[in-house]
Amino acid sequence: MMKNLDAEFIIGATKVSQFPQLNKPEVAFTGRSNVGKSSLLNSIVLRKNLAKTSATPGKTQQINFYDIENKWIFTDLPGFGYAEVPKTLKESWIKLVFEYFQIRENLRLVCLLVDSRHDPTKIDISLMEWFENNNKKFLVILTKCDKISQKLIEERKKQVEHLLQFCKNNIEVLPYSSKTNMGRNELLAIIKKITV
Repeated sequence: MMKNLDAEFIIGATKVSQFPQLNKPEVAFTGRSNVGKSSLLNSIVLRKNLAKTSATPGKTQQINFYDIENKWIFTDLPGFGYAEVPKTLKESWIKLVFEYFQIRENLRLVCLLVDSRHDPTKIDISLMEWFENNNKKFLVILTKCDKISQKLIEERKKQVEHLLQFCKNNIEVLPYSSKTNMGRNELLAIIKKITV
């Protein structure tokens, strides 16, 4: 039986000075707009409305901090890519996200969400390279796996593992579905292990 996790929204930060000083291990969730970050966060805690999901890509325009079980901080980062916003605003989000990656001392793991239905994009690959080169532990989560066959899931997993074969900071490539909760227990086990 899966149990709900206690989860509480702390703050939505649009600049570095708003980042909360919290002495708990932090796990960040990042990826392209519309890759399913909010749905994934909701499925981890088993709540429908912790993170706001939207049919409009790029809805998350700030870094949202959540306290989970009074044990961890989860951060939902603005999506890279599609959002129909002025270029200057998009650039300021990207700058904010990379500042976040660089200065958060308690950041233990970055979960990079990649849509399992498509080849990894240039953005996905450049993020993987950045995490590797900047010594950030990262986990690639293949989202929306309920929408493709088991055979395709395995092929996509192998494809991404091949891309990452020389990366020492990649922990795993994890197939996931927010609809069926496939991968949820494995993800929680990885988070627990890394944040001990």
